[in-house]
Amino acid sequence: MTEALVALGSNLGDRRSHMEHGLARLAALPETRLSAVSTLYETAPVGGPDNQGPYLNAVARVQTGLDARALLAALHTIEAERERERVVRWAARTLDLDLLTHGDTVAEDGDLTVPHPRMHERRFVMVPVCDVAADMAHPRLQRPMSAILADLPVEPGDLTGLDSAWYTQILHPTE
Repeated sequence: MTEALVALGSNLGDRRSHMEHGLARLAALPETRLSAVSTLYETAPVGGPDNQGPYLNAVARVQTGLDARALLAALHTIEAERERERVVRWAARTLDLDLLTHGDTVAEDGDLTVPHPRMHERRFVMVPVCDVAADMAHPRLQRPMSAILADLPVEPGDLTGLDSAWYTQILHPTE
């Protein structure tokens, strides 16, 4: 089993429903088990077209028997279930699932790039990463995720924690 980090994001439609769907489907993937889920955050959009609404963001830590390419393909399938369209780069989206890391894999091969090439530059990624994997070493930079986050500038209002247990009913519906 390989440890992987997957970022979840949404800023179109019923954002929370899209996030819950993405997490539930991630948890149901074959040979894959969720080991931790971050707080759900609301963040300002970064890059892309103007006039986008705020995002919901989170990160899931998983153990998976899927190789990086198979996991990425599964993430794209889950996005498509929520009618994710890839027309304009960094445009608003119903559901965005990014493979941030896959074990110690470092790869740039067609549509597969791990670790995610900009994760270490983005607080909206690194804060939830540190919720679930603060001591994990970034595969390319060989630094703990917490040290990478500590180097990122904080801008007031760039990230707001909304719900630290948002995933409980998804993963444990009988509780």
